Amino acid sequence: MKLSRYFADHSPAYDAEINDLLSDSEGKNVLEKRLREKRGQIDFLVMMMDDSPEMLAVVFHQGFRFTSPRAMDELAGMEPDRFPSWKKLSAAATLVPWAQTLAERVLQEEGGERFMAIAAVLEYLHSRVDASGAAEAQDDEDEDQRDEDADGEDGDEGDEGESLPRNLEEAGADWLAEQGFERKE
Repeated sequence: MKLSRYFADHSPAYDAEINDLLSDSEGKNVLEKRLREKRGQIDFLVMMMDDSPEMLAVVFHQGFRFTSPRAMDELAGMEPDRFPSWKKLSAAATLVPWAQTLAERVLQEEGGERFMAIAAVLEYLHSRVDASGAAEAQDDEDEDQRDEDADGEDGDEGDEGESLPRNLEEAGADWLAEQGFERKE
């Protein structure tokens, strides 16, 4: 996929904005709390949609469901002045209910339709990076595990080998819970 100049410039800024919201000074994950705060400031943030779109776009983080990755790839290669209407685009990028309410506010503004398309593409690009980064991390983890298995001469996994998958599973469950998913019991 080839990014337009617009998205080549703005996608890293969007990623940085998400990363800034991710954790506090103690390293705790506070993304959801900070996103709620940002969403409460939407009336102020809409003033930034042209000059700093990433500042407003983050309120839609995790609010899109992408039904047509091909269409989103095409949009990422376009400059925003060539985008179709939001109504046409909404078939490729649907909003979850809470995000629909925010979108209604943004769409009241001049340029709101264009901005919603920009926000969708920024979130799409961010989610692609997260997915590819997660896949790379899993590949590295699998390789580390294979190396550890190959290094173990006596074949005895001991308590440490038994607790590692459980800790990873717990960490994964904690992360999913932070993202709003229910825990599996």
